[in-house]
Amino acid sequence: RPRGKANDGLTQQTAKLVTALRAPHVRGRWGEITLQRVVEIAGMSPHCDFLSQPATDGEDGVKRPDLLVRLPLERSLVVDAKAPLTAYLDAIEATDEASRCECLRRHAAAVRGHMKSLSRKEYWSQFTPSPDFVVMFIPGESFFSAALEQDRDLIEDGYQNRIILATPSTLLALLRTVAHCWQQRDVAENAERIATAGRELYERVSKFAEHFNKIADGLRKATEAFNASVGSWQSRVLPSGRR
Repeated sequence: RPRGKANDGLTQQTAKLVTALRAPHVRGRWGEITLQRVVEIAGMSPHCDFLSQPATDGEDGVKRPDLLVRLPLERSLVVDAKAPLTAYLDAIEATDEASRCECLRRHAAAVRGHMKSLSRKEYWSQFTPSPDFVVMFIPGESFFSAALEQDRDLIEDGYQNRIILATPSTLLALLRTVAHCWQQRDVAENAERIATAGRELYERVSKFAEHFNKIADGLRKATEAFNASVGSWQSRVLPSGRR
C-alpha cells in the first residue's frame, strides 16, 4: 500500500508538470532555467564566456538566440533552447499504445521541423564572429531519445544543416570542452609571453655586456696610460728635475 501511494503521488506530480509545461511561457522559461543551470555547472562566466539572449537585426526582424558562447580564435556558437514538447506531452497522457506512438511520431516531426527552422534563420550570417554551428538545446534526455527512436536520421541531418542537437548532458560536455580549449589557449599565450620576455631579457643582457666590455676596455686603457705616465715621470721627468 505505501508503494501504491508513492506511485499515485508520482503520477499526480507528473500530471501537474505536464499541465504546467503545456503553457508556452512556462515551457520556455523552464528551458531557459535548465540551460542556465547547465552553463553554471560548466563553470562559465557571463559576458566573458557567453552572452545571454544577444539580439541581432536580420531581414526577417530581430533574432534573439538564448545563448552565444565565445570560443577561442574569435569564434562562437549559438544555443537555442526553444524545443517543441507539445506532442511529447500528449504521448505521456495517451491512454493507448496506438495514440502514444502517433504522438511520438508527431514529436519527432516537430523536432525536425524546429531544426529546419533554426537552419533557415542562418545565425552564422547574423553574428560577428560567425558561429561555427547552432546548438538546438533539448532540455531533457527523454525528449531527445523519444524523437530519435522515431527518426534515426535527426543527428546526421542536423549536422549537415549546421545544427547540433544537444541534451543537458551533451551540452555540458560541449561547454566543458570549450572551457578546456580556453585553458589551453591561456597556457599557449602564457608560454608565448614567457618566450617573448626571455628574448627581450637576453637582448638586454647582451647589450649590457657590450657596455660592460667597453667599460673594461676603458679601464684597461686608463691603467696602461697611468702606468706609462708613472714610468715617464720616474724615468724621464724626475731625473731632469734633479739635474
